[in-house]
Amino acid sequence: MTRSALSRRDLRTTSGRRAEQGRRAIGEELHRLREDAHLSLRAVAAAARLTPGHLSEIERGVVEASLATLWAVADVLGADVSVRLFPSAGPRIRDHIQAPIGEALLGEIHRDWKRLVEVPVWRPVRGVIDAVFANPGELVIATEIQSAIRRLEQQIRWGEAKAEALPSSTAWSMLSAGRPSVPISRLLVLRTTAANREVVRAFEETLRAAFPGSSSAALAALRNPSNRWPGPTILWARVERGRVTILDGPPRRVRVGR
Repeated sequence: MTRSALSRRDLRTTSGRRAEQGRRAIGEELHRLREDAHLSLRAVAAAARLTPGHLSEIERGVVEASLATLWAVADVLGADVSVRLFPSAGPRIRDHIQAPIGEALLGEIHRDWKRLVEVPVWRPVRGVIDAVFANPGELVIATEIQSAIRRLEQQIRWGEAKAEALPSSTAWSMLSAGRPSVPISRLLVLRTTAANREVVRAFEETLRAAFPGSSSAALAALRNPSNRWPGPTILWARVERGRVTILDGPPRRVRVGR
């Protein structure tokens, strides 16, 4: 067999494997969204004009759904569909506001904190944590940065799942200093916008339960590790004319984090 034929076969094999991984990932996401919505497979299939068997095969990654089918199912689940082609090397900035907020936050962190950005986790869920701050062997803080709140309950669950998956990161041995069990806490950094403040006020008790810590205490601990970390917390960032300021407390009329 010629070298060019081998290359073509290798390319098809690699693409096939990646396509299979993609089918499984899409199926798992559809299944998770459907379970989150407490909807039966039969009910979603009927609303999307599919057979339950076909939808089941899509969720299990057995068949590849067309874009039209994905749009139909996503519409039923109140979700969106996004298909992108992007380079596999270098940083992928998903939110043009996220990077400046992250830069400002890193500027507040005391040098004694170990600081990592874009930390991949693999199991039991697969994703990327925006930033991780650690007092190695003592405390690890999984940090998510959001300029807009979308699907609040899902964002909370997804943030918790990624934080719990941190031990699967290749950086975990450094973050844990080799200790078998290290506390993992969470930090959510939100841009202060009218829309975000409205969501937080509307779901105050939900967010207070998920992030009970004091915003001012959290920032004080990040600035000085000798201060006690208050537990899962929301911090706020103000963006004005391209300048980002991490606030010492919640915005006016927001009670979560006070």
